[in-house]
Amino acid sequence: MLNFDFYNPTKIVFGQGRIAELPTLIPPEARVLMLYGGGSIKSNGVLDQVRAALSGYTVQEFSGIEPNPSFETLMQAVELVRKEKLDFLLAVGGGSVIDGTKFVAAAVDFEGDPWQILKKRGANITQALPFGSILTLPATGSEMNNGSVVTRKSLKAKVPFSSPHVFPKFSILDPATTFTLPVRQIGNGVVDAFAHVMEQYLTYPVNAPVQDRFAEGILLTLIEEGPKALAEPDDYDVRANVMWCATLALNGLIGAGVPHDWATHMVGHELTALYGLDHAQTLAIVLPSMLRVRK
Repeated sequence: MLNFDFYNPTKIVFGQGRIAELPTLIPPEARVLMLYGGGSIKSNGVLDQVRAALSGYTVQEFSGIEPNPSFETLMQAVELVRKEKLDFLLAVGGGSVIDGTKFVAAAVDFEGDPWQILKKRGANITQALPFGSILTLPATGSEMNNGSVVTRKSLKAKVPFSSPHVFPKFSILDPATTFTLPVRQIGNGVVDAFAHVMEQYLTYPVNAPVQDRFAEGILLTLIEEGPKALAEPDDYDVRANVMWCATLALNGLIGAGVPHDWATHMVGHELTALYGLDHAQTLAIVLPSMLRVRK
């Protein structure tokens, strides 16, 4: 087993109806910016739940974060936070919204051009605004890690960064929020989580059977529960298992002390940036061939 440090301070609040507990998680004096993507959280009632839970807070909203969050859009959120002197961020959505919120959190008080955060892959982040998340699309694991990927549309560049300063303070995982997701998004989420595990599992052996068994358990669960999630969209337990698998696939635990790959993801990022494919679509295309070539 390789040497490793493991650190993960994110509190997970898991289960149905937990959005109502937001006032126990956000300081009462906080000035909150809620960030989200399109209209799905409006149609499925999540936005109404969040607004009700935050009724006693000063809250502003920023919508329109893309499926691959862009530097250009996120900088608009940064300017809003600075202008209105907001001091707590709340991401409501999937991995793209959470990734984007991490960048906003790091960029608000960053000295210099925030593009340098991405050029340095986050190594120059020294502080970030506190933020939490409400996950509505299980896939990326961003709700319980310190990584993010941001696209700069003008350069057609999709750039990852990470920093210990951008772990969410908390993440609420309510599987019921996924019931209305389109089949395509659920399928994408299962594929994304599966690929995350493979990038940390199918590398080379270092005699780390605990991590291997963790990884195999997640892979088997995704294989078993993934098709059920498509066929039985209202099955709470199936959605709960898929959601927790996606979180555990990339919260640092199964990757501690073992070698990683991520070549499939790096190629996939380029395909997404160039052609606008869903992230999971690129992984499904690249991973099998990548494994065959490198076997």
